[in-house]
Amino acid sequence: MSTVLVVLDHLDGAVTKPSLETLTAARQYGAPVAVALGAGAEGAAAAAGEYGAARLVTVTDAELDQSLVAPRVDAVAQIAAEVDAALVLLPAGITAAEVAGRLAVRLDAALITDAVAIGGSLGAVTTSQSVFAGNWTTESEVTGTAVVTLKANSVPAEPDPVTAEVTAATISYAGGSALARITASEAKRETGRPDLGGARIVVSGGRGTDGNFAEVEALADALGAAVGASRAAVDAGWYPHAYQVGQTGKTVSPQLYVAAGISGAIQHRAGMQTSKEVLVVNTDPEAPIFALADLGVVGDLHTVLPAVTEQVKQINR
Repeated sequence: MSTVLVVLDHLDGAVTKPSLETLTAARQYGAPVAVALGAGAEGAAAAAGEYGAARLVTVTDAELDQSLVAPRVDAVAQIAAEVDAALVLLPAGITAAEVAGRLAVRLDAALITDAVAIGGSLGAVTTSQSVFAGNWTTESEVTGTAVVTLKANSVPAEPDPVTAEVTAATISYAGGSALARITASEAKRETGRPDLGGARIVVSGGRGTDGNFAEVEALADALGAAVGASRAAVDAGWYPHAYQVGQTGKTVSPQLYVAAGISGAIQHRAGMQTSKEVLVVNTDPEAPIFALADLGVVGDLHTVLPAVTEQVKQINR
């Protein structure tokens, strides 16, 4: 019987929020099978079961943590064949996009990346995507096997507890899968803020910060939000590239996006245009970003943001 396979993102067993959203979306096709890869995969069982996965397949081989994406594709392709997956769902991201592309070739399947909605039935899956820098929405129907990456915050994560059967898979890796290996890595600096890709609220700063992100960070902390930056701010060395939002950075789709001192070049809009609500603060009333604003404030972010932050703190007291 055809099923849906969900590839989970996790950090030492802590399943990410976008993965829980993807499990929620998968349940419209019946109880999904989840797969967790790498060290700590067994720790994903509780979250997988809580969000409706009837089965969790784990792969903890060292190849997955020491190599790049090829061994992951080997693992997912073999598990997809074992469970007769008509649909493979992954939470969207840079690594997921590469895994999905390679996997679609292996499975002779259709590929849809960065979907913002998914429906239909197994064998006739429908999706929506925001394309051409967010200026168009496409509706697609895939007949046959499909591999789909789903943008964060497209579906609210809703529990549906079951007891997940946990099984460990034995994978046969292709000869060249481990030729490219990770020789060193550096842990991301811990900020205590949500991950940018899956955050429900994002506060981003741009050229208008003049290199001072203090007000942006203060508002983000008051809201429990992630911090983002425009390409101009990143290129100027004001904020790390890992936090860049845009066509050459991360694509986000939060419930609320605050754009502070960002003009709104098309490359930046491509990375945040699917945000549910957009608040803009800019001194230039003609800035293109105002075209996306649900609420726009013409003013200096160094004056406006501290006032908003103080109001948020008073509400939270």
